[in-house]
Amino acid sequence: MPVKCCFHRSNAGETMAWSESVDTVLSNKEGLAAFRTFLKSEFSEENVEFWLACEDFKKTKSSTKIALKAQKIYSDFIQADAPKEINIDFHTKNDISQSISEPTLRCFDAAQSSVYCLMAKDSFPRFLRSEVYKELVKKHQDRNQKRWLPFL
Repeated sequence: MPVKCCFHRSNAGETMAWSESVDTVLSNKEGLAAFRTFLKSEFSEENVEFWLACEDFKKTKSSTKIALKAQKIYSDFIQADAPKEINIDFHTKNDISQSISEPTLRCFDAAQSSVYCLMAKDSFPRFLRSEVYKELVKKHQDRNQKRWLPFL
């Protein structure tokens, strides 16, 4: 899944930029940590964990490691009753189940896209309204004396 915008700013500018897209939060260490904390409070951290596992998986070079990582992602997130089972449609789950014996670096793309959309449309807007996000913005604002928050 291509990342639409991947830019970095510092402190207050960075936290302000997070309101612009999920990609900005996911590509920033502190933003990602805050988003994960929020998702844990909503009992849906498996979504971001799956997304991150897929991003790591797509960077894998060795065919042996591809097979091992694919199986780990499958057993952790996809198979029925997986410990961190994600909510994806039957067809996507079935396609992955059929391809897992000979996985490619793209075998989780449809599921990753589905999870990304769920985070972007559902979890992310709630994150921007959460105390976790507001406190982080305030911390950075206090450091930088900025007071403009268009989304609070």
